[in-house]
Amino acid sequence: MKKKHIKNGQPCGGTLEGVKVIDLTMMLAGPFASMMLADQGADVIKVEPPGGDNTRRIGPHPKGGLTQDEGGYGGYFASINRNKRSIVLDLKSSLGIAALKRMIISADLLIENYRYGVMERLGLDSPTLRALNPKLVHVSVRGFGDTVGGVSPYRDWPAYDPISQAMGGIMGITGPMKGGAPTKIGPGIGDIAPAMFAAFGAVAALYRAQRTGEGDRVDISMVDGVLALCERIVYQYSATGKVPGPEGNGHPLLCPFGMFAATDGYLTLGIPNDKFWGVFVDLIGQPDLAHDPAFATNTARLSNANRTHAIVTDWTSARTRAEIADVIGNHVPFAPVMTADDIFSDPHFSSRDMLVKVPFPGLSDGIRVANTPVKMEFAKSGVRDRAPMTDEHATEILSEFGFSPDEIRLLGRGLPETKAKPSR
Repeated sequence: MKKKHIKNGQPCGGTLEGVKVIDLTMMLAGPFASMMLADQGADVIKVEPPGGDNTRRIGPHPKGGLTQDEGGYGGYFASINRNKRSIVLDLKSSLGIAALKRMIISADLLIENYRYGVMERLGLDSPTLRALNPKLVHVSVRGFGDTVGGVSPYRDWPAYDPISQAMGGIMGITGPMKGGAPTKIGPGIGDIAPAMFAAFGAVAALYRAQRTGEGDRVDISMVDGVLALCERIVYQYSATGKVPGPEGNGHPLLCPFGMFAATDGYLTLGIPNDKFWGVFVDLIGQPDLAHDPAFATNTARLSNANRTHAIVTDWTSARTRAEIADVIGNHVPFAPVMTADDIFSDPHFSSRDMLVKVPFPGLSDGIRVANTPVKMEFAKSGVRDRAPMTDEHATEILSEFGFSPDEIRLLGRGLPETKAKPSR
């Protein structure tokens, strides 16, 4: 793994600059993990099947943007495949598998999220990969894991976001406190949480490989990733024997801690200790509540949760979110509940460069995608390039891996490569 552009002992490129990643992933969990690596400077080579990744056809599709049939994609693909290069290889053919194996020989990391057994059927089992490249880090993201972390009785089951949300425990504590069905969390946390663990595991294994010369196998279960987010239900049940249930918009251990109504929407308030409670009630003109035995301590407020929530709601529901922010925003943990239009207009996100405009094939302007929240003083991170067109970088990738012009033509590529333009 090479480092370039050193300044003050730190790489001015991404921290993973020089790391070569073979990305065989699809849908959300795997591509999000490889996107995280790409955002930190890794060279992520997205290997797609003939015709391109099926997620290219998932919308929304901006009017005028190129479709999958034209090598383009929709917003879904644009967001989680930025900073990557694309090559199409038919892994159902001997030529495609042979080409992939040649690429693996000089890669640092391979990431895939096939169902259990697919890698073996492709002839890419762990012993084969290790023989090709002893330093290779192999990361897999599956619904119920592979075999390294333990063999699940459900290992052959397919899984997507709602499956891992359901079995990982997060749905069981999400929803109304009194009755009602469990609630799925809006974003694909059942994919994204495992993806983040996969990226973390990948970087840890790469660090070990750099030190020891030995690669490793990183086995991520989507269900495990969600359970890790729900660590509170594990110790609660272990310590008490009681099954934690839906928490509504509150917190089982802290009060007041949750969502409250304003005249123009909703806000969240977090009072984690008695000091903040004293500050809050003083600001709202009820300082005596800081010493009232029914409310002075968190334990007392939990015992009188309904009364506590009524005190807060009586004050918030008579004011706008902006008026509430003017009173308590700089003093106690508080935030308005924002929708996408609020986020696009709020100065925090622009000042932190979290809404990045990227070119979009077929459009003269572009679209915005969410940037990485990982900010570093010296190393560059974040969105650098738009998501690739289908097979856009095939010739340059194959050339970099030592394929001759004749071999490149044998794989169906002509020379020189015609690259797609960033916009139209």
